[in-house]
Amino acid sequence: VVDLCTGSGAIALAVAAEVPAARVHAVEVDPLAHAWAERNAREHARSPVTLHLADARRALAELDGQVDVVVSNPPYVPPDAVPVDPEVRDHDPRIALYGGGVDGLDVPRGVVLAAARLLAPGGLLVMEHADVQAEAVRRLATASGAFTEVSTRADLGGRDRMMVARRASDASSPPT
Repeated sequence: VVDLCTGSGAIALAVAAEVPAARVHAVEVDPLAHAWAERNAREHARSPVTLHLADARRALAELDGQVDVVVSNPPYVPPDAVPVDPEVRDHDPRIALYGGGVDGLDVPRGVVLAAARLLAPGGLLVMEHADVQAEAVRRLATASGAFTEVSTRADLGGRDRMMVARRASDASSPPT
């Protein structure tokens, strides 16, 4: 399992706790967030998580085509939007929120391509996005040519905030 844009490591640590037999890798580009992920892993990990200070778009080339699951909660807020939730708006660093580009989807675009490269045929990508980005994010996965069964799922609050896609079995090589 690979967690791209891991931030504090919460998702990677949860996966490791829920699936102790999994080998979990967590990638974060921000040194401050990476330091928090290291601290959280030391204090809370019941199963090991391997942390990587790297750009999610290029990380873990040694695992290309071998990963079963890629999860990601990347930055995705558009530059002209302000998060509604005060715990996010008032406390999260900008690098964790704003995804780049006019639509906020530059980082998610990179995550989709990295997942296509990392995942084994049949592997699963699960990525969070804003509820207003569901259609655009599904298009990203479909346009990559690497995914099938692309769908949007609701979060616990009933909002469409998660894209799920399966790496095509017949894809001979990852997209570039």
